[in-house]
Amino acid sequence: MSTARTAPAPAPAPTTSYWCETLLTEVGARSGVRLTVGTDGCIEARAHDVPAEPGDIRLGTVLPGQANAHSHAFHRALRGRTHDQGGDFWRWRERMYTVAQTLTPELYLHLAHAVFAEMLVSGYTAVGEFHYLHHRPDGTPYPQEHAMELALATAAREVGIRLVLLDTSYLTGGLGTPLRPEQRAFGDGSAAGWLTRWAALRETLTADAAARPGEPALVTLGAAVHSVRAVPREAIREILAGLPAELPVHIHLSEQPQENADSLAAYQATPTGVLHGLGALTPRLSVVHATHLSDHDLRLLGDNGVTVVMCPSTEADLGDGIGRARELAAAGCPIALGSDQNAVIDPFLELRGLEMAERLAAGSRGRFTPAALLRAAGTHGYAALGLGPAGLAPGDPADLVEIDAGSIRTLGAHPDQLVLAATAADVQRVIVAGRIVADRGRLVGTAAAARAPHGAPAALLRDALRALDPGDPA
Repeated sequence: MSTARTAPAPAPAPTTSYWCETLLTEVGARSGVRLTVGTDGCIEARAHDVPAEPGDIRLGTVLPGQANAHSHAFHRALRGRTHDQGGDFWRWRERMYTVAQTLTPELYLHLAHAVFAEMLVSGYTAVGEFHYLHHRPDGTPYPQEHAMELALATAAREVGIRLVLLDTSYLTGGLGTPLRPEQRAFGDGSAAGWLTRWAALRETLTADAAARPGEPALVTLGAAVHSVRAVPREAIREILAGLPAELPVHIHLSEQPQENADSLAAYQATPTGVLHGLGALTPRLSVVHATHLSDHDLRLLGDNGVTVVMCPSTEADLGDGIGRARELAAAGCPIALGSDQNAVIDPFLELRGLEMAERLAAGSRGRFTPAALLRAAGTHGYAALGLGPAGLAPGDPADLVEIDAGSIRTLGAHPDQLVLAATAADVQRVIVAGRIVADRGRLVGTAAAARAPHGAPAALLRDALRALDPGDPA
């Protein structure tokens, strides 16, 4: 199966200037801001308190791009289909495995188009895809090498969103147990097997980018270890030693109490303690969820500047629990945000969920300032994905999100508190690498926009769900 598409790629953006009536960043709101974007898709110059000029593209209220630092795109197929079944994370996981076994590269391309499109029109400009669907359901490779990975890369490129492909090692079904039959598609046999495939994937993506001169470099490769329960301790050691030192690495951590209990039984240490013993706790590491931590775990993560990626909508939906976000931030952990299972795709609901969970746990308001929430959604997420600064300063990526400050939801909100009033429905234009790629809920100017009637992401999703389940009424 080839994931290459025949639709022509959009031309590289010329030098462009955007004039923002209000630019809201984590340092506050400024009026009359002109952002000049170079041909490389980065901010070339920024001027404050200036009038609009005839050549400017005029925007209203603008935020820096928002990063979805943890996503499993294929989980989107479960939205609205598991919420009446009771149970817990482990019961939900069985349904998730069923979806995983139905996907082929062709089907995943359809689904990823739809999921990435929904992210983009909702205000996400970058996504970290925690990806472990590597092989056929029986564990054998697809005829085309990296077929599933290339499906994700193609979908992101055609939609116009930044993708950091967090290719994931997943070797065991649990501590000391082999992969179950429904998990065989995830495995590479050993740490060495995963490292070999990862290195080959890097070469493939590098060659693919070189074959597209003039296009924005939207797809980059990162790495992930699924969890301490799914990758043995010595395999984690081997993987960390075999990856480039600067590469961002992500791992699920202590999402469930059972993971902690199993780790203590096997290693006499919590998952955080295992990683500490391996020297893995460094600023390049991002741990996802970190819901059930001991006080010692929390200090270890904070002392080593490890980013914690919290996924409030998923942690609530699956009944995972409420993490210790404010304590982690105070200890020294940058907090980033993700949509995880994509039961909800809305960056504003995630950052609001972070604050509201803290209020419920602490019994007080204002646990995170609006500026801190904006930093989590943008700056910390971009850094966790290895995308560099995201404050719209010269040299930063020209990734912007325009929101409607006069909607029924936002009207009357102080500019610096808009992030606690807006939702994805208030997103207007979305700009990635200096190009407008979405406008009021519709894709524009990309191959995916040309494929969807009127650029509507729902059309892409309808096609994807029908492909997954031909009997589905969607």
